[in-house]
Amino acid sequence: MTSMVNARSLNKQNASLIEPSRYSNSSLVERGKLGARWWAKPNSETQAPLSSAKVRWGNFNMMSLVWLLATAGLIVAGVVYQFFSRQHYKHYEDILANMCDERARMLQHQFAVSINHVHALAILVSTFYLRTYPSVLDQATFAEYTARTAFERPLMTGVAYAHRVRHSERDNFERLHGWTIKTMHSRETSPAYDEYAPTIFSQETINYLVSLDMMSGEEDRDNIFRTRASGKGALTRPFRVLESNHLGVVLTFAVYKELLPPEASIQERIEATAGYLGGAFDVESLVENLLSRLARSEDIIVNVYDITNSSEPLIMYGPEVFTGSTLLHTSALDFGDPYRKHHMQCRLSKKVPYPMLAIGFVGGVLSFVALICAMVYNAHTHVKKVEEGYHKMEELKVQAEAADIAKSQFLATVSHEIRTPMNGVLGMLQMLLDTQLNPAQQDFARTAQASGKALITLINEVLDQAKIESGRIELEMVPFDIRAILDDVLSLFSGKTRGEGIELAAFVSERVPSTLIGDPGRLRQIMANLVGNSVKFTERGHIFVCVHLHEDIEAIQMANNDALIKDPYDWLKASNIGSSSTLSGYNAANKRSSWDLFKVLLENERSNACTSLESQSSEVKLFISVEDTGIGIPSQAKPRIFKPFMQADSSTSRMHGGTGIGLSISNCLVNLMGGQMGFDSIENVGSTFTFTVLLRRVPSNSPSDSNLKLCFGESLPVKFKGLKALIVDGRPLRSEVTKQHLQRLGICVKTANDCNVAVDLLTGACCSVRMGCDSSSFGDFNMVLVDKDAWGLSTGLSFPQAVQETRKKIKRVFPRVDISCPKMILMATHMTPADLEKAKIMGFEDTIVMKPLRARMIAACLEQILIPNGDEEKSAISREPQNLHHLLSGRHILVVDDNRINRLVAAGALKKYGADVECADSGKAAITKLQPPHRFDACFMDIQMPEMDGFEATIKIREIEELVNSKELADEAVPSGKRKHWHVPILAMTADVIQATYDECVRCKMDGYVSKPFEEEQLYNAVCQLLTMT
Repeated sequence: MTSMVNARSLNKQNASLIEPSRYSNSSLVERGKLGARWWAKPNSETQAPLSSAKVRWGNFNMMSLVWLLATAGLIVAGVVYQFFSRQHYKHYEDILANMCDERARMLQHQFAVSINHVHALAILVSTFYLRTYPSVLDQATFAEYTARTAFERPLMTGVAYAHRVRHSERDNFERLHGWTIKTMHSRETSPAYDEYAPTIFSQETINYLVSLDMMSGEEDRDNIFRTRASGKGALTRPFRVLESNHLGVVLTFAVYKELLPPEASIQERIEATAGYLGGAFDVESLVENLLSRLARSEDIIVNVYDITNSSEPLIMYGPEVFTGSTLLHTSALDFGDPYRKHHMQCRLSKKVPYPMLAIGFVGGVLSFVALICAMVYNAHTHVKKVEEGYHKMEELKVQAEAADIAKSQFLATVSHEIRTPMNGVLGMLQMLLDTQLNPAQQDFARTAQASGKALITLINEVLDQAKIESGRIELEMVPFDIRAILDDVLSLFSGKTRGEGIELAAFVSERVPSTLIGDPGRLRQIMANLVGNSVKFTERGHIFVCVHLHEDIEAIQMANNDALIKDPYDWLKASNIGSSSTLSGYNAANKRSSWDLFKVLLENERSNACTSLESQSSEVKLFISVEDTGIGIPSQAKPRIFKPFMQADSSTSRMHGGTGIGLSISNCLVNLMGGQMGFDSIENVGSTFTFTVLLRRVPSNSPSDSNLKLCFGESLPVKFKGLKALIVDGRPLRSEVTKQHLQRLGICVKTANDCNVAVDLLTGACCSVRMGCDSSSFGDFNMVLVDKDAWGLSTGLSFPQAVQETRKKIKRVFPRVDISCPKMILMATHMTPADLEKAKIMGFEDTIVMKPLRARMIAACLEQILIPNGDEEKSAISREPQNLHHLLSGRHILVVDDNRINRLVAAGALKKYGADVECADSGKAAITKLQPPHRFDACFMDIQMPEMDGFEATIKIREIEELVNSKELADEAVPSGKRKHWHVPILAMTADVIQATYDECVRCKMDGYVSKPFEEEQLYNAVCQLLTMT
């Protein structure tokens, strides 16, 4: 009977979805799409004007139409000519731009190379002439060195060094060198100045500069002042170079007598200046040689200008009178001096030819005009048919839009109608499980609860698929910790993998930021789906989740292209099953997670770990892979693997279950996140699914990670920081995963993949410390973590015995040496009673770290082992978040729902944890109970209720609170410290999970949102959010 009533109610609601009154106030009516009944036929009266227009069109003078078409043809021909003409000239402009830019780049590059060599010469002079006593540099050495290295400066006519001489030092300087200081242009003895810059070393090609005062030239003096103040190279304006009379520029570098810090002031640089190294560039010869080496250099005319003074540009190269084409392109030049600006202008040496293609095309257009006119009548008939089809398409369009809206409303209704009774079923089952039941009854109840949760999961997947198909799915942008998400996903499947002895592990690169911005819920959904599929189809071996930066993966793929064999079957043939290169020793479908390439990837990531924040992009592209050693995917099933409701074969769903919709949803979500999903699979070997997602970094001006409120992220304990641990595991990849988890807790870690090496590390380090010798940087270890299957099945259990035997041998040799052994901790995926007994006999701690490893789980185990019970309170630095009972105990909660069963479920769940719960069956009753002053700390409000729904009730409550708060603020009789601000936290409870409902909750100023049926974890997160406001 209940199902019949629900079916009738659904039929009524679906029928009401297509009523016009439902859309009377919608935005679609305003746009004119649903104003009329979409199923009604077009009115004959509305067709009358259209019919009369058709008659007038049929009676239209066809000759007039021909003239009209001819005129239109001429206009089109003109437009086409203009278009192709522009394209023609644009082609030549692009050619000119490319040629000009190429020459500018080459000139700039050659200039930069020469500048670097001049700078190197300045450093050489500073080192071997100024800071070496006695000096090992003289004119002969300088001339020989510069002559032999002239090939490195092909653009320069020569280099010279001018020493800084103050007036008080002039006489001694001239006596020392045997000549007097002369001016540059007159070559006569320089008059008295405060300081001089006579050339003492020069290249053989410009030896005429020796004894000439560089500061006697105006351009050189300005260069000297600028370079010694800035510490960078400085260029002069173009001038005629001595001797050659060519246009050129002089590059000057200051030579300091001592090393200066980068932040040295201008005065400090001036005081430390000992001389100046300059080089002359013959710009005309430089550009001429450059152009002669390029093909088609005669096709363009090149001019180089100094535009430091933009109103009067100085020509450095090229003709002053131009002939040929009027096309002009300007390319910027940067010669390394920020004070001086240069650019290159290029022109074509020949005129651009006429656009023959445009002329020919115009002729063709005009030729076809007559043919088009002849086809007018047939076109008229065709238009008539098109108009009829268009009107039919409009009708179908309106129907499709109405059907789309009806589909969305139907999905929301179905979701609500299914979730509402499921909320009662799951809630009552949970309350039943909290009572005293015998084992058989508990098993029955848990089975029913698991079936209900499976049904809810299926409903969520179908709704997600529907929202994806309709384009209504949206992504959140909130901060979260991806490592916490991975820990949460591993926790979901830890029970099953332990029971079947499957190695389940996750690794997140150190380069992945600790906090990212994106949609953590959807990312968790994708990873949970992929890991869940791997768990479902894997019976032995391992499941390995890796998270790296996409740029690091690309770098490794480019550097190790030969190692990454494209055909996975070749990789399978080249390896041996049982090797230690993978996590569990079983071969995988992709070589990326083998230890050889994983080690290279780690080294590359650590070398790039010091990248500055300024050079990092605001976006982060992650590369996530999920590798398993399961049954693989048959070749014939691979093309349809991402299609919804498709499975590898019909027997898969019967054996393993599932709808085949999870991968399709995950693929769509990955695409929405700006990434791609792919996979490698070998039948009976395994599968590796990979996907990329585009996330954002937390801005540098945002609060620190510790103060940032994260989704799926809580702080880890810091009490273990500084402890030292040794990991003993024969599989390097697995030990690296364990090392990462320990390092997240601040523990210093060392790994040993060989039993003898591990024993030597323990006994040798302990012995050296006891005898006062220098041990390794780790010294004594606080703990030793041994994998149960370190070198094979259960081989790690014998490791303490090997340590004890070595200790005995050392004791016999050094009887006075006290060798203490750190705590031995066993890590295992699966433990039998016999394994537990043997571990206890061998000396392992009672607390065993069970896999999959998670940082918080490891911290809990280490706390039991390393911190004595008596000192637990004193040493505890961080605690687990408050539990529900502590949060809800003594709190007054109002539950508002029109459904009696839902009220019982919500009230029972809250009372279970000590809350004082009161219920209301309508929105009006909730308004009455929440009239200030009241005693409620929070309110759980259902949305869909008769008479007054949850949205309207919340709006009324907020209006009342604002009114009371404004009165409190205006009442001067009440002290400001005793004024109470009324705002009761309201959490929406609904079975409707579409995005529009969440948006409406925000608009109505609700404080949270939870979908039915809700579980303990969901309730905990909601309560934490609500009660932190009070």
